[in-house]
Amino acid sequence: MKIFKKILIANRGEIAIRIIKSAKALGISTVAIYSEADKKSLHVKMADEAYKIGNQELSDTYLNIEKIVSIAKNCNADALHPGYGFLAENAELVAACNRENITFIGPTSESMHLMGNKIEARQFVRKLGIPMTEGATGTTEEIVEKSKKIPLPLLVKAAAGGGGKGMRIVRDFDLLKQTIEATAREAKAYFGDGEVYVEQYIEEPRHIEIQVIGDKHGNTIHLYERECSIQRRYQKIVEESPSPTLNQDVREKMGKSAAEIARGIGYDSAGTIEFLVDKNLNFYFLEMNTRIQVEHPVTEMVTGIDIVREQILVAAGNQLSFNQSDVRQKGHAIEARIYAENPAKDFLPSPGKMNLYLEPKGENIRIDAGIDYACVVESFYDPMISKLVVWGENREAARQKLIFALKNYIIHGIHTNIAYLLELTQNKAFITNNISTKFCDEHSSEILSNIENQNNCRNKNTFISAFLCFDFHKRKNTSDINNLWNQIGFWRLIPIIKIEIDNAIIPVELIKSDTINYVFKIGDKSIKLELIEISAYHLKAQIDGVLEHYYFSQDTEGVHHVSNNGNNLFISRCDEMVNEEIYTPSDLKAGGDNINSPMPGKVIKINVVKGQQVKKGDVVMIVEAMKMENNLEAHRDAIIEDVNVIENEMIDSSKVLIKFVKNDEKNKNL
Repeated sequence: MKIFKKILIANRGEIAIRIIKSAKALGISTVAIYSEADKKSLHVKMADEAYKIGNQELSDTYLNIEKIVSIAKNCNADALHPGYGFLAENAELVAACNRENITFIGPTSESMHLMGNKIEARQFVRKLGIPMTEGATGTTEEIVEKSKKIPLPLLVKAAAGGGGKGMRIVRDFDLLKQTIEATAREAKAYFGDGEVYVEQYIEEPRHIEIQVIGDKHGNTIHLYERECSIQRRYQKIVEESPSPTLNQDVREKMGKSAAEIARGIGYDSAGTIEFLVDKNLNFYFLEMNTRIQVEHPVTEMVTGIDIVREQILVAAGNQLSFNQSDVRQKGHAIEARIYAENPAKDFLPSPGKMNLYLEPKGENIRIDAGIDYACVVESFYDPMISKLVVWGENREAARQKLIFALKNYIIHGIHTNIAYLLELTQNKAFITNNISTKFCDEHSSEILSNIENQNNCRNKNTFISAFLCFDFHKRKNTSDINNLWNQIGFWRLIPIIKIEIDNAIIPVELIKSDTINYVFKIGDKSIKLELIEISAYHLKAQIDGVLEHYYFSQDTEGVHHVSNNGNNLFISRCDEMVNEEIYTPSDLKAGGDNINSPMPGKVIKINVVKGQQVKKGDVVMIVEAMKMENNLEAHRDAIIEDVNVIENEMIDSSKVLIKFVKNDEKNKNL
């Protein structure tokens, strides 16, 4: 078997770690690269060698081909793996590797250029007779003109795109030109290529993709399909295999078509052929991704094939270790992507510092993550924290396993989509497979409403009892001699403790306690708690006869985040004094006359100037954060007093971006 000695991984986060694991299993040394923001990242620690490549700008770090190849050459790496995203589908990187005799672990530059560019891919596949949607290419003006012949709605897409980036739907033809421009900017920033195209958007389709892999000896095999219809912002958040939508006949036809496309271009690596499938199970070629996919673990879980391992071995010149007849789908796997985002605010990215990070554990639960402890989620990169993958004998068993895992995935300090995913997996439409790519658009209001209703119905008394038990032990064991509670002898001098929870003050009386047993009186109810186990962040107890697990963390304001069985509450003690002025968010202190960025990011475009009159809802600025463009709108009719930033400036959420004329001054001017 041919093998590499050393692989440089031109990526970061969970995919870099995924590659490191497969490489090390093969006895291959690994080299990591990192930006200043990633210097303490897990992929840096796990690699055998690591080299800083720049500060934070993508053009200076993970998109800098010259730097990456230079590091690979200087450290004597004989191969380079690009992961996904960034330069994974960049033919210039392949060419640069070839010039330095470094093997690129991926397809040839020819097949990458042909299929990595969505426009050329469509032209090639059309010749094979595989159906696809109508499309338009060219300059912005040419696309606008050609698109007049395509029925609405339209989908604007980055030619070099992937991973849900660079995609926007247009339902009003008058908005097409500006949408093309915005998509081009995003594509240029993320992929280094601003070319876009337009295609007809099929309403309520299923998004189903086929995993393919080929070697340098003419073998091309498919590993069957993944259902990827659950998406938000055109980016997948839940994937599963096998697809609950397809029958075996359509499954085999799609697999055969995908393999035919890959074979037609002499494809010799791991890749994915993506299709749209309508309600009648007609399928249409969408695009090919000439790289490993984010969701490849679900295929690995049901086929037992390590795709990254095969990808490495194929690149070294080995034949595939299996034939098409060897590939079988066993059981069912579901992947849920865990994001730092706020679903209640249109999935707005939520960078920041975690207070607690605990992964679920159990048989047939797999976590692909770029972290293993509570850390800072930076605003420079994609907001995905990890991929939670589960396997079961069938779809329902896998779904139940996913629910268990989500309830035991603990992240405090930032907003995440865990509660959203937990409610999604219990939604009737998901259970019955009544889904499409519009699932989140159609069901998010219901999902968010259910989350709020469940929050309102939580038994707050058990949360309070668990919290006080945990808090008593924490204070009793603290070594801080200046702590008030240590000075006055724990809780004994204050029989009534006031707790703030959900903006309400609740008095709690401690009736009985020893090191294990507690009785609390809250209102007219008595709660009995028997402590079984306690640690720095976890409490296991029988509360009114029910065994429960609670998880705790504390933020800088003294507020405790408490989690139990997928439910979350914020609790604080009214006897702890907090300087509210210090902890008041800057956007709240600013009042109605300023616009602040909702998160750290980069100013992409400024649409207003000093003295300009704007109306409520006007987009005054576009800020990029976590590789997403976010429109900042005027929250009222106003006149611009000052614009305090310039385009391409890096900002944080404390920065006042735009200042409005005061209300009384505005009235004088109008």
